Amino acid sequence: MSDSPGSAPAPTAAPATPAVPEPRPATLRQRLAELRGPDVAPHPLDARALAALAANPGCGRRALLDGAGVDKTALAAALGSPAPFGQSQFAFMRGNAFEARVKADGGTELLRLLHERMGAGAPPPVPGEVRVPDLTAAGPEGRVARTALALREATDAAGATGSVPGSAAWTLLVHPLLALEVAGSPAYLEPDAVVVRPDGRWIVVEIKSFPMIDSSADPSKVGAAARQAAVYVLALERVAARVTGARVDHSVLLVCPRDFSNLPTASVVDVRKQLSVTRRQLTRLTRIEDIAATLPEGTSFDPGRCSPAELTAAVDAVSAAYAPECLAACELAFHCRGQARSAGAVEALGRGVRGELGGLTTVGAVLAAARGESAPGVADDDPTVVALRRAAALRAEALESVPEGLDSLLDGADSLPEGAVAGCR
Repeated sequence: MSDSPGSAPAPTAAPATPAVPEPRPATLRQRLAELRGPDVAPHPLDARALAALAANPGCGRRALLDGAGVDKTALAAALGSPAPFGQSQFAFMRGNAFEARVKADGGTELLRLLHERMGAGAPPPVPGEVRVPDLTAAGPEGRVARTALALREATDAAGATGSVPGSAAWTLLVHPLLALEVAGSPAYLEPDAVVVRPDGRWIVVEIKSFPMIDSSADPSKVGAAARQAAVYVLALERVAARVTGARVDHSVLLVCPRDFSNLPTASVVDVRKQLSVTRRQLTRLTRIEDIAATLPEGTSFDPGRCSPAELTAAVDAVSAAYAPECLAACELAFHCRGQARSAGAVEALGRGVRGELGGLTTVGAVLAAARGESAPGVADDDPTVVALRRAAALRAEALESVPEGLDSLLDGADSLPEGAVAGCR
């Protein structure tokens, strides 16, 4: 029924106000892109970087910067503390020449060394019958897929011939490409070689140019090689989980020059310890959003958009765990060392010293405790304080008994410029 002419018009409903959608929280990848710089491509992670992370798992600064894909070399240069280290051209050429020699003739010498050290229960590889698949493909994703296919085919071939007496299906993969997801992004890893034994076991081969003298090598270099190989083992385990009958050996073959020659020799290195540390560190990397959440809004590590003062403030906002070993493994080590020295942190003297000093975290606190003064946060009966005061008393007693004439020499040593001796380290 229509309204009468004199009736009041019916009230109309007010138009609904469109709801304003709440801003969606940024994903981890978006947050890391903001820290890196929206127009900056992520710096790819490699096995050396992941091994360095495993060597210093307590450093939140390196974890965040590597997880965000920040180019630490460019960042260190912008901060005024470039890292003047790296492999010389001579060492690079020597390493390439040695690796080519080890892999020559279809890897005959390499497989001989591997069978000699890790071939128990398997027939020796026959030269000319070792499978060396072609791993070339377009792009890193294609090479990763081609490597996975070659590993599957090699394992299947090993299973098909393993029950036939006298048969052997050795496979050598030269420079395969593996992928490992780190903080939501793929890291592409390229070991020197991977060998598939006739029993389907996969073994990582790491070729280094430092020498083994009398069957032993520099422990620090062997440790670095073991951490790097552990990253490859971890990536291989991800592939082996999808291949029936595949097993990844937790021991790797380290091939080095023998003594001072260019002839190869090999040693077996167990990387189970390094593997567990790497797993924990990568798990920690997947939670770097907790570290990123503590940074002020607008923080950026992009040298192209931020001034040196802004970059310094951004870097210093992330906690670091500096140690002298960082000088050989991290591009920001010189910046972190300067920070540690200016703060008087005992970490600058090494992890061993830091562990011995307990609650005394600064050089000033250590010297105060040795002089008999109270150190903040540490009781006077603390074992470390007692030991320092005892050492100071013994030093004073020894100096009191210095023969006549030597005190002038000691006074002369005290007048040397600061760092004259320490600078030789």
